[in-house]
Amino acid sequence: MATPPAGTYTLDQSHSEVGFSVRHAGIARVRGRFTDYSGKIVIAENFADSSVEVTIQSASVDTKDENRDNHLRSEDFWDAENKPTWEFKSTKIEGAGEEFAIHGDLTVNGVTKPVVLDAEYHGEGTDPFGNERVGFSATTAISRKDFNLTWNAALETGGVLVGDKVTIQLDIGAILDK
Repeated sequence: MATPPAGTYTLDQSHSEVGFSVRHAGIARVRGRFTDYSGKIVIAENFADSSVEVTIQSASVDTKDENRDNHLRSEDFWDAENKPTWEFKSTKIEGAGEEFAIHGDLTVNGVTKPVVLDAEYHGEGTDPFGNERVGFSATTAISRKDFNLTWNAALETGGVLVGDKVTIQLDIGAILDK
């Protein structure tokens, strides 16, 4: 099984995506992404000693609907003016090779909870500019209620407008720091 080469890597925004999805009106899935984030991945010689840190600017949300984006930025959801970042800091890496688990603390809306990211390593390579790169993807699901994200609207047909389960997806390209 392949493991990433040791080193400190910086997330490359132009070759990465940080997104989420949530059920809307009980029948459809709405997807969004963030356009402003940063992070470091430290791959240790002993893979279990590796670490990940990511900071997301919550105001950078883009769901392809300006009214919805503004509502998400408001106090009804993550209050981006007063709580401008989502943060993830790993606490433990389990497994090695192409599939592994990243345990860590996720802070959203000023609330920190433990989560586990199911991660995949996609490989390494050198780009035409001499940068050494690695690629990963990771996903987790959280409950909005766990992060005090409780705004909702009842539907006439029963149920609620916004589902509780939010799936967070990361597709990451990172460059080795020189």
